[in-house]
Amino acid sequence: MANMVTFLITSFFILALLAIAAYFWQKPSSSTAAEALRPPPGRGLFMDDTPGGQDVALARTEADSEATTAKRTELIERAKGGEKSVLQEATSAKEADLYEEVLNLLVAGADSDSKLLSLVSYVNRHELRVNKKLAERVIDSYKKAPDRNLTAKMVHVAALSDDAAVYQSAVEAALKFWRDGQPSEISPRELRTILEGEFWILSAPTRSSGSGFLLKQALAAARRELDAAHND
Repeated sequence: MANMVTFLITSFFILALLAIAAYFWQKPSSSTAAEALRPPPGRGLFMDDTPGGQDVALARTEADSEATTAKRTELIERAKGGEKSVLQEATSAKEADLYEEVLNLLVAGADSDSKLLSLVSYVNRHELRVNKKLAERVIDSYKKAPDRNLTAKMVHVAALSDDAAVYQSAVEAALKFWRDGQPSEISPRELRTILEGEFWILSAPTRSSGSGFLLKQALAAARRELDAAHND
């Protein structure tokens, strides 16, 4: 009986040792299998798999930049030659500084009132942006030979520049024309209507700016002066 118990106990320990040995033998294999089944490193959505893909992309970017520079140079040269259509091309390019540059070149090249009028007409006809330099040139031209019809046009161009200081200059020029003993050319009521009506073309941020506040004061003073003349 004692031999039987000893045999059973011995058998139990042998089986336990075999189970432990089998467990430790399988664990490294499982780890190795799991390691082998790991997913490959993540890949960016737009990564180029082709050899030298980054070099190709860089070369393409440089080519686009060179094309843009060449187009810009071409537009500037054409503007120097007085070609007004460059304004529309500059607008299509969506580069505000390029449009400003070519428009300034065209303004500089408009060395007569007829050329300036042609430029203004082109800008208005194609609903292009009026900048400060163009508006100032129109005001200066008006001061040389003001008349009733040009008054409204000059003030309108100044308003399109969306510059409160420029618009105030236009208001002062129109008032000077009226004050200089030519009331038969334009009535106080008509001038007030022009000055106050064109004011609303200015954008809300421009009207509410510091320069806009000074402009409002100038318009209020002009209104009082024109109303007093109308009531006399």
